[in-house]
Amino acid sequence: MEETLGFWAFSHTIVIPRLMEGIWITLKLAILSGVIGFILGMIIALMRLSRFKMMNWLALGYVTLFRGTPLLLQILFIYFALPTLINVNLDSFPAGILALSLNCAAYLAEIFRAGILSIPKGQTEAAKALGLSHNQTMFKIIIPQTYRRIIPPVVNEFSALTKETSLVSVISLGELLYVTQRIGAKYLRPWEVYFWSGLGYLMIVLLLSYVASRLERNLLLKGGV
Repeated sequence: MEETLGFWAFSHTIVIPRLMEGIWITLKLAILSGVIGFILGMIIALMRLSRFKMMNWLALGYVTLFRGTPLLLQILFIYFALPTLINVNLDSFPAGILALSLNCAAYLAEIFRAGILSIPKGQTEAAKALGLSHNQTMFKIIIPQTYRRIIPPVVNEFSALTKETSLVSVISLGELLYVTQRIGAKYLRPWEVYFWSGLGYLMIVLLLSYVASRLERNLLLKGGV
């Protein structure tokens, strides 16, 4: 019966309601992974800039590992191999969150590090002259000035992360692409299904870009650097 439905009827009754479930899971994956990756990325960036060589080497090794290997391989390793190594079984959702967060953090760490290094050294020297410690200088002077500078690359990374959530379909997590593939295979009407799926990803990325532009505008109005 579904094969006889027109484009709009098929889309409205079957495709869009089911894709909305996948979009919701995709949003949860992107938001949770983005928040965790943001926090972890800042920590790794500070480790990369640390005066302690051991912390610097650990952070460099982390960034090299996760930027130098495919995300798909990382997802498969965490889902299939990691439970064997640590004797803990991970469901597809936490495994996907873990893989996406770790990968995102490696890229965000380099963005944060570049943003921090872009602040003129005179700022640090002036803070030292005022008697501020290294940590006080970093958290009260340097990092607050990097916010507006890193917004565009951070938004680009979050947009890429949203699209990369499609890779977790290989571990049978019901995000947008996984649901798309199942609907397309079941009803043999792939073009309608993939059309709405592509539109769903586009709307998520546009929403992120809009939020970022408003955030950047607010920082400018408040006198951000």
